Amino acid sequence: MSDLLRSRASIILFLALVIILGIILRFTGNMGFVQDATFGVLTPAQEALIDATNGVTNLFGGFQSVNELRAQVKQLQEQLNQSTLDRVRVRELESENAELRAQLEYKQENPDYLLSGATVLENRARVLAQDPSPLVNYIVIDQGRADNVAVGMPVITPVGLVGRVSEVGAHWARVQLINDASSSVNAVVQSSRATGIIQGQGRGSELVLMRFLPLGEAVQEGDVILTSGISGAFPKRIVIGQVVQVNQRDTALFTEALVRPSVDLQRLEYVLVMKRFTPTDITAEETPTPTPSPTATRRAPAPAATPTP
Repeated sequence: MSDLLRSRASIILFLALVIILGIILRFTGNMGFVQDATFGVLTPAQEALIDATNGVTNLFGGFQSVNELRAQVKQLQEQLNQSTLDRVRVRELESENAELRAQLEYKQENPDYLLSGATVLENRARVLAQDPSPLVNYIVIDQGRADNVAVGMPVITPVGLVGRVSEVGAHWARVQLINDASSSVNAVVQSSRATGIIQGQGRGSELVLMRFLPLGEAVQEGDVILTSGISGAFPKRIVIGQVVQVNQRDTALFTEALVRPSVDLQRLEYVLVMKRFTPTDITAEETPTPTPSPTATRRAPAPAATPTP
């Protein structure tokens, strides 16, 4: 108990001495020295405390900045995704608009045809192109009996011939493509008017074969092949494609030619169903004089006419 009293008395005495010393220094004008010494001792500790406080503040502020940056990055990514989607939609609309405009122009240029636009729902030529079945080259469109679509109607695009309707449902129809193995189309070479039959090769081939062409120079690479209108199954002058190779053998009775269709049959989206047309055989029209075959037997020249005396 006595030690506690002595300790308290010492503290009180020390404080009293400090107060008395402070009063003396203040009246004598030496208080600035004490203040400078006090600030010199306390300033480093104060600065360390301030730095620690700022570090904690910056740490929490850094966390806040990271969260803000993440929110900004997320917002920018969403804007970028939306911009990409908008760009894709615009491109698709431009492509669709171009195809529909081409169909409209084709209708206006061919008022004799009753044409109905249709959308391709399924394209088996692309999905099962390597299947050995001869019945895989077809497309399915979104028009059927309810739209007066019937079996046998030609199907085209503004670029050329696609095929013809082979099966009809209430609101759909299957179209056999010209490259199907069981497809055949009467055709004519535009330059020479030589006729033949376009047949599909099936088995995923993009090319079609023109058969039963006469020997000689009736067809050459680069020639355009059109529908001839023979038999009335297809209208006249529909572009089929262009000759890419001519196969002619000396022992063969006919010439054959590989033709690349003008229509990309694997990327069809919109087609025209030809519901009415006037069949015409264009092979009966005036044709250019064909170039004689080098191997053909030449006839003797006709005798000159004798003038009448």
